Amino acid sequence: MIKVILEGHDYEYEVSELIKLFTSDFEYTSEDENSDDTLIKNRVFIENKNIISETSVYSNGDTKEYTQSKEIYKVYDKSYMELIGELEEKNDREHLLEIKKSAKWAIKKSLFQALKGLMPESYVPWGDLTGIKPVKIVHNLMSDGMTDEEILEYLKEEHFITDEKASLALEIANRERSFIYPTDSGKISLYVSIPFCPTRCYYCSFPSNSTEKYGNLRRKYVERLLDEARGTAEIINNKKWEIETFYIGGGTPTALEAEDIDYMIENLKKIFNLENIKEFTVEAGRPDTITEEKLLVLKKHGVDRISINPQTMNDSTLEKIGRRHSVEDIKECFKMARRLGFDNINMDIILGLVDEDVEMVKNTLEEIKKLSPESLTVHTLAIKRASRLNMDMDAYKDTLTKYQEMIKMIDISMKYARDMKMNPYYMYRQKMMLGNLENVGYAKEGYECIYNMQMMEEKQTNIAIGAGAISKFVYLDENRIERVDDVKNIEIYLERVEDMIDKKKREVEKNAY
Repeated sequence: MIKVILEGHDYEYEVSELIKLFTSDFEYTSEDENSDDTLIKNRVFIENKNIISETSVYSNGDTKEYTQSKEIYKVYDKSYMELIGELEEKNDREHLLEIKKSAKWAIKKSLFQALKGLMPESYVPWGDLTGIKPVKIVHNLMSDGMTDEEILEYLKEEHFITDEKASLALEIANRERSFIYPTDSGKISLYVSIPFCPTRCYYCSFPSNSTEKYGNLRRKYVERLLDEARGTAEIINNKKWEIETFYIGGGTPTALEAEDIDYMIENLKKIFNLENIKEFTVEAGRPDTITEEKLLVLKKHGVDRISINPQTMNDSTLEKIGRRHSVEDIKECFKMARRLGFDNINMDIILGLVDEDVEMVKNTLEEIKKLSPESLTVHTLAIKRASRLNMDMDAYKDTLTKYQEMIKMIDISMKYARDMKMNPYYMYRQKMMLGNLENVGYAKEGYECIYNMQMMEEKQTNIAIGAGAISKFVYLDENRIERVDDVKNIEIYLERVEDMIDKKKREVEKNAY
C-alpha cells in the first residue's frame, strides 16, 4: 500500500491518474503515519518566479526527493492556493490557466520520477502521459513548427516516452496529417448507432442489446432513429455543414434484418445530404449476423468500407467470450464479401482475451494474413494492476507476467501488420491497465479510415444519433470540445428521441455567434 499526502494543492485527480500508471494500491492520507507502508508526499509552493513541485518518497527507512520547477510570468509573495483563489476572484482566466498548467506540469514530472525510482522495473512506455490520445500532442507540436527530430526529443525529454513509442506517435501523426489538415469547421462526420447484438461478449463496453431479448424492438428502433435523424438534419442544414464521412456502428448493425437495414439506409440517404461523402463505413461485425442478402443491401447503397471482426481466430476462445460462430464462419463471411465486390475490409482483433497466449495470437494473425484484409485494428484488453506492492507478491508477479505477454503480443501484431504491407495510421491508448498500452489501426496505403482519424484527433465535429451515441462538437477557435450524449437504455431512448434532438439544438444555439 502506498500512502499519499498532498500539500499546497488539491489535484487529487491528476495525481491519481499518474499513480495508476504504476499501481492501483494507494490511498490518500492527511498526515504522516508510522507504518510499514510506503509514503509519497507531494508539495507545491512558489519561490521567486517558479512554481515548484517537490515529491518525497519514504520507503524502508530511506527518503528520496524529486523536484521540478516551472517559471511563471511574475513574482508572487503568497502560497499557491492563495494565488489560485486570488486569480479566481479577479476572474483572471489567462493567468489562472497558466499557473494551473505550470503546477500540474511540475507535479507530473516530479511524481513520475519518484514512482519510477520506487518501481524501477515498471514498464511505462508512454511516460507521464495519462490521456488516451498522445498523437494529438504531436499534431500540436507540428503546428508549432517543430521538426520531426525536435518532436522526438521533446516527447522523450518532456514526457519520458520511450524511443519506440515516440517514433510510433510521430509516424501516425505524419500519416494522418494530410487527411486532417488544413482543418475545416464546415465539414463534419456522421455516426449512427445500432445497439443490437446476437449476444453480449464478456469484454464489451459498447451499447449492445441482445436480439434474443430486444429483437422485437428493432423495427421500432429504426423508426425512432429516423425521427432523430430528421431533427438532427435540420441542425446540420441550418449550420450549412457538409458531411464528409458516414459511419454506422454499434453494437452490430447487421444484427438488424436485411429489410430493416435497407429501409434505414434508404431513408437516411433521403434525410441527410450524403452526396459529397468520402467514405461510407458499416460495421458488419460478427459473422453470425452476416448474410449474402444483407451484404447485397450494403452494396446497393454504396457502402465502400465494412468491418468483419473476428477478435480471435481460435475456436476455443470464441466460445469463451460468448461468440456463436466459428473461425470457419469468419473465413466464409470474408470470402463472401470479397465475392460480392467489397474491396475495403477491416478486421478487428483483441489481444489479451481469456486464456490466450502469444502462440494463439500468432495463429490469429497467420489466419488473417491469409485473408489479406485492407486494414487491421488491434485492441488491447485491460489487465488489472497489481493489487499489492509489498504484499501478495505472487499475485503481483502473475500480473506482471501477463503484462509482459501483452507487450509481446503488441510487438507481434505490429510485425504481422508490417508484413501485410500495412502502416499504423491511428491510435488511442487503453485506460485501466498497467502503463496504458495502445490500440492501433493499421491499413494498406490508400485504405486509411478517415472517420477513425478524425475521431481520434478531434479536429472535426462528429454528429452522432442513436442509443448510446455521443456527439462531439469541436470549436477549433477556442480549442474546446463539448460532448452531447444520447441515453444508452434502448427503451428510454425510444421514449425520449425528441429530448436527444433538443440537447443537440441547445448545444448549437448556446454557441451561436
